[in-house]
Amino acid sequence: MRIKHTLDAIYDNNSKILILGSIPSVKSREIGFYYGHSKNRFWKTLSLVYEEEIGQSKEEKINFLKRHNIALFDVIKSCTIEGSSDSSIKNPIPNNLKPILKNSQIKAIFTTGNKAYQLYNKYIYPKISIPAIKLPSTSPANCKKGIQEQLVKEYKKIREVTDQ
Repeated sequence: MRIKHTLDAIYDNNSKILILGSIPSVKSREIGFYYGHSKNRFWKTLSLVYEEEIGQSKEEKINFLKRHNIALFDVIKSCTIEGSSDSSIKNPIPNNLKPILKNSQIKAIFTTGNKAYQLYNKYIYPKISIPAIKLPSTSPANCKKGIQEQLVKEYKKIREVTDQ
């Protein structure tokens, strides 16, 4: 099924880092916000990295991101995909990141998972020449034992940039 990205990029002129996923999951599209699946560990991981509760509402999450100078978006504007499976992504059209980069202070770009990293390098990096740093996926599909500790360790790279 061909889907189109319908979520707004979250950023402001103080954003220092940009976190990019591949494209919103079925659940995220249903609720209209990023990392919406209850078993996705994205928000829990950021909460542990910054040692503060984020809250459950869209507004609380946006406030958290802005308070920590984090921008959030996805690599893909539209694609053919089966459910939420990144491995099934075909015919991707990338998002335009230039407005975010022009209207913020982005110092680093991070991708969540292998597919977002691969797609970024293929479609976006050639246009903007800013290398991305690959972070592990927080998806419920990546549920190895001990993954939460590993996620927190890797995602602390974000805080190193935002705390500067």
